[in-house]
Amino acid sequence: MVKVLVVEDEASIREMIALNLRRAGMEVLEAGSAEEALALLEQDPGCSTAILDVMLPGMNGFSLCETIRRSNQKIGIIILSAKGQEQDKIRGLSIGADDYMTKPFSVSELLARVEALCRRVGRSAGEPNDGPTTLVSGDFILDENRRLLLKAGRPIELTQVEFQIMELFFRSPGTALSRERILKGVWGENYFGDVKIVDVNIRRLRMKIEDEPSHPAHILTVWGYGYRWEE
Repeated sequence: MVKVLVVEDEASIREMIALNLRRAGMEVLEAGSAEEALALLEQDPGCSTAILDVMLPGMNGFSLCETIRRSNQKIGIIILSAKGQEQDKIRGLSIGADDYMTKPFSVSELLARVEALCRRVGRSAGEPNDGPTTLVSGDFILDENRRLLLKAGRPIELTQVEFQIMELFFRSPGTALSRERILKGVWGENYFGDVKIVDVNIRRLRMKIEDEPSHPAHILTVWGYGYRWEE
């Protein structure tokens, strides 16, 4: 059974989210603070996805996201916040969140995004994957069974979103991919978020794989369109 952690200090919102997730057949862990959430993750580490509110007592949701990401690149993370400013969205995505939703939100949309993230995590947990299991591009090897990227033999930790972007690149080397194509290929056909989520993840990927992130040699920008992968 898919397991989801919901971290929200407002009990009514947390219970509403948890109720709908359980109705969708998921197991739910609930926490009212970041500190409680970290304790739950330590006791029960099998969560596929975490939904994190930003405004929490004590450690906030951004800091919680960073703390989780330091030890777990696989879990899907959705930031949930009343803040709608562009810089807050970019901050959340830059520190490792896979998605960002602003309150008030549609429960059906939240469920759809949770299910999409859980499918990615399920693939990393060993669900069958059709086609080749290893993709090679220059010094890079993408191991689809272990969900691992190697650069000159050195492993690079990727989130599930980052890994899927790399899969798209490796399957279309030298081809310009539009932001919209990357968005649909990774986040799904029914995703209605901003394409800027693609740009933020590309910046994160460049920091991880490029020798000089400010002068990328592999993930190249196609101005006004999208990105292209070069060996």
